[in-house]
Amino acid sequence: MRVPWWRPYSRLVLVGDRGADWSIADDVRQLGALASRLGVRLGPGRLGPRLGGQSVFYASQFVLLAEPRPWPTGRLGVAFLHGRPGTPGYPEFDRCWESLRARHELLDRVQVSHVEMEELVLGTGIEPGKVFRIPIGVDADAFRPGPRARRAGIPASAFVVGSLVKDGIGWGEGREPKAIKGPDVLLRALELAAARIPELFVLLTAPARGFVQAGLARLGIPHLHLPVERAELPEIYRLLDACVVASRQEGGPKAVLEAMASGVPIVTTRVGQAGDLVEDGRNGFLAPVEDAEGLADRLVRVRDGGLEPLVAAGLATARENSYEALAPRWRALLEGFVEVP
Repeated sequence: MRVPWWRPYSRLVLVGDRGADWSIADDVRQLGALASRLGVRLGPGRLGPRLGGQSVFYASQFVLLAEPRPWPTGRLGVAFLHGRPGTPGYPEFDRCWESLRARHELLDRVQVSHVEMEELVLGTGIEPGKVFRIPIGVDADAFRPGPRARRAGIPASAFVVGSLVKDGIGWGEGREPKAIKGPDVLLRALELAAARIPELFVLLTAPARGFVQAGLARLGIPHLHLPVERAELPEIYRLLDACVVASRQEGGPKAVLEAMASGVPIVTTRVGQAGDLVEDGRNGFLAPVEDAEGLADRLVRVRDGGLEPLVAAGLATARENSYEALAPRWRALLEGFVEVP
């Protein structure tokens, strides 16, 4: 028998942030595809008058900052992936956590991607059974090892380090740095690495990279910015010898699993789910937050080679955290939240 659209909780509605987003829009696409594979019926990805009685999952916790308004009358879920209260310069993090603390009884599900955020969310007093720790996965069909590629503008002899994190404010040139993404730490790490790796070349993607581009030019480090779409990222990883993340806070970063799945050594600070997934020297390289020297040292270790076991261990970690492998954990979140066959 056909289920009418108004049957309570019969459809899942996925909602991202307003406007364009380099990462969250991809989260919505991936979660929608996963839910469809699980047999969940999806509703329109927007709020509207026909959402009464439906299950709505917000892909960003910052929706909690909205002024009180009639929320949808069905079940509500939210991804609370990053935003440590008390972070200087980011009062929205405090407001978001306080909003969760004040309104957690209205929520039925909260997804966190790593241990630190799980502890912060539980600190709001929310019922532990509502909180599900599920990493931001990787599309293992799209990101996979492949033959090393070269591209015009990158010297054939270069040691290519990729930085794929949006680290500027806004959607323009990004000349104002986004501090939590650590672009200043990144520049210092690359400066130190370039002194020991004369052939170092930096490949940038993602929007708003103006601050880092200007810094690399000032330091005389050769680089190229390719403002590609996310769908083109698998090909970008095939240009890399190493991938680096210098962030101070993250929900992912997605680059960790993407690099591992692509057979590219990851060098990252201990942020977000990197701290849960990366074991320094075993499946990737991990340095303390703000440790530019540690990042540079690990880039030199990648250049020195002999990392076949590390790359193989990284591939195994990526497979264990592919969207397909994480499907049972998402099913556990969705059951009781929306109809799951």
